[in-house]
Amino acid sequence: MNLLEVKNLNAWYGVTQALFNVSFDLKQGGITTILGANGAGKTTTLRSMCQTVKTSGDVVFVGKTIGGLATDKIVRMGMAHVPDGRGTFTGLTVEENLRLGAYTRKDKDAVGQDMEKIFERFPRLKERLYQQAGTLSGGEQQMLAISRALMLRPKLLLLDEPSFGLAPLIVQEIFEIMRNINKTDGVSMLLVEQNASLALNLADHAYLLETGNVVLSGPAEDIRADESVRRTYLGY
Repeated sequence: MNLLEVKNLNAWYGVTQALFNVSFDLKQGGITTILGANGAGKTTTLRSMCQTVKTSGDVVFVGKTIGGLATDKIVRMGMAHVPDGRGTFTGLTVEENLRLGAYTRKDKDAVGQDMEKIFERFPRLKERLYQQAGTLSGGEQQMLAISRALMLRPKLLLLDEPSFGLAPLIVQEIFEIMRNINKTDGVSMLLVEQNASLALNLADHAYLLETGNVVLSGPAEDIRADESVRRTYLGY
């Protein structure tokens, strides 16, 4: 069963078109990655899911067309976005950031339980609960950004370059936690990542963008194993 279906998606910034008839889908409980060089349209694809850029085409999430919907309504349907550059509220504490992630929820008792689950996965956030987010390290800010999105209890997590600017050991830790979140909580993920090797190890399906067009797609395992594809399109 597909959680997300995208057909003939186009996107614009003003008069400049950034995506051209992009089509892909994401299965319930799956992890799909979108790969490509800088400027290929990866971030624009995620923004299009949230309807924060001008789009045309068909985007169906949990069986409902979301094209033209306000972003807050899409969030309430269960789509959470972790943008590039972390996206934390730097002047607020860790606790305040986490509680903001749950602002649409009415099950207040369960919010506290979910926060404890966050602390089990990211114990450093508990140690820094009352610390301003802007004073955290880059890795801690990324952990907080992911955690704040999880406080929504999302069906789909959009992740934009979660490895960017982080030390390899921190990246490995975060990606292992993301894998655990997918497996144990059943959270589907749409991952944009410039580190193709990292993304293909996590995802089950992959799409490659070039200048706003899908030029390659398939099971992540097949793309990872095909040396000619990796050399031609992914550069490693």
